[in-house]
Amino acid sequence: MVLHIVLYGILAVILVMLTIMSYRIPAIIKHTPSTDEEKQQEKINTTQNFIYAGIVLVILAIVGNTYLLVKGTPRESHLMEWLNIIIRVMHFTFGIAWIGASFYFVFLENALNRTENVRDELAGNLWAVHGGGFYYLEKYKVAPKTMPKHLHWFKYEAYFTWLSGLGLLFVVYYFNTSALLIDKNVLDISPTVAISIGIGSFIIAWIIYDLLCKSPIIRKPLLFATLGFALLAGFAYFYTQVFSSRAAYIHFGAMIGSIMVANVFFVIIPSQKAMVKAAKENRALDPQLGKNALARSLHNNYFTLPVLFVMVSNHFPSTFGYEHPWLVLAIISLGAAGVKHYLNLREKKQQSVWVMPVSVLILLAACFVSAPAANPNACKSSVSFARINTIIQDRCISCHSTKPTDDVYKVAPNGVTYDTPNDIVKKVELIMQRTVLTKTMPQNNKTNMTEAERDLLRCWIEQGASIK
Repeated sequence: MVLHIVLYGILAVILVMLTIMSYRIPAIIKHTPSTDEEKQQEKINTTQNFIYAGIVLVILAIVGNTYLLVKGTPRESHLMEWLNIIIRVMHFTFGIAWIGASFYFVFLENALNRTENVRDELAGNLWAVHGGGFYYLEKYKVAPKTMPKHLHWFKYEAYFTWLSGLGLLFVVYYFNTSALLIDKNVLDISPTVAISIGIGSFIIAWIIYDLLCKSPIIRKPLLFATLGFALLAGFAYFYTQVFSSRAAYIHFGAMIGSIMVANVFFVIIPSQKAMVKAAKENRALDPQLGKNALARSLHNNYFTLPVLFVMVSNHFPSTFGYEHPWLVLAIISLGAAGVKHYLNLREKKQQSVWVMPVSVLILLAACFVSAPAANPNACKSSVSFARINTIIQDRCISCHSTKPTDDVYKVAPNGVTYDTPNDIVKKVELIMQRTVLTKTMPQNNKTNMTEAERDLLRCWIEQGASIK
């Protein structure tokens, strides 16, 4: 305990010093003799970035010290839940900023006026009205003759979205591998192997995708899109053969998100930096760099809707609880990308009568194929509540209780408890959905609920869920 308190004190002092430095650095550097204002500003930005990185590391050290302090106590699960909340809010916030920027700039590219009263140096312009004001935007073919002093870069939204998403992946899945990541009914592997497969798959997916983009196939859009979809479907299938279905969905989204941020880091931003440098040095720029960056940006735009679906999919077990969860994931990804394609076409004023209807039909197909059977095991006799209560006490109460005995969940998940008959009756619809139809509860079937027990639960609910 004393050691932890001393460490808190040291980290607090470092944090205060770094915070003060972040405010003082600009004034200190600006007072340094220099004739190049641009280099001064670049030095300020670089120094502040290092300071901010130090602040983040100190905060992580404080969290780590807190975790070691509460590990093995009832406060451990409380800390993990709050870490989940904080990082999830950060992830959603940065994600909204990134996706919003992606949607907006693809809209600009699609909606630009490229013919009427456009100067030779411009690729197009656009008038817009928003928030009670009028805006006029211009896109240059390459770069303006004189570079502006202040140029905004859209990159940190992508980086922080990915970093917060990776943090969330660790907090929710990698710190609870036995509860949420590994399903021994799917594949019995160690936590180290599972985490290595997860992280390694992101790298492999990026390498394959990047090679496709650099191959001659990129000049054949339909073939490229077909192979790209096959790649995504292949990874969706792979994840469902390794992880629990719920974790498989999240890894699929994380894999796409990693490709998106790699596009920003390795292609889009370097191309933009090359453009800025060439403009400053008054050199000719290879126009292919801009085309490559635009192509990767457009790919990211199509990736967004499948990723958004994955972010909310955990709330809908009828998707990941289906017998072939990878198929539902592939269908929804294809349909969502089709909807985005329709919106992009509309922004270009290129109407298509079939894209939206076909996309909607594809999405509805996911609903159709994942529908459960009406009643595969008809009830032949009345089921008493006593039999049902025995099942729930044996298979569910270890987690879903006011005093859980589970080794991971110290608080009832989502506040759902089955301590009394009334508690059980109030959740019959949830029991039917999660335990009988999708079979996603117990989590990874940790308590080994049998098919016969699920059938009894179904019969009891269909017979009116009486507790008499």
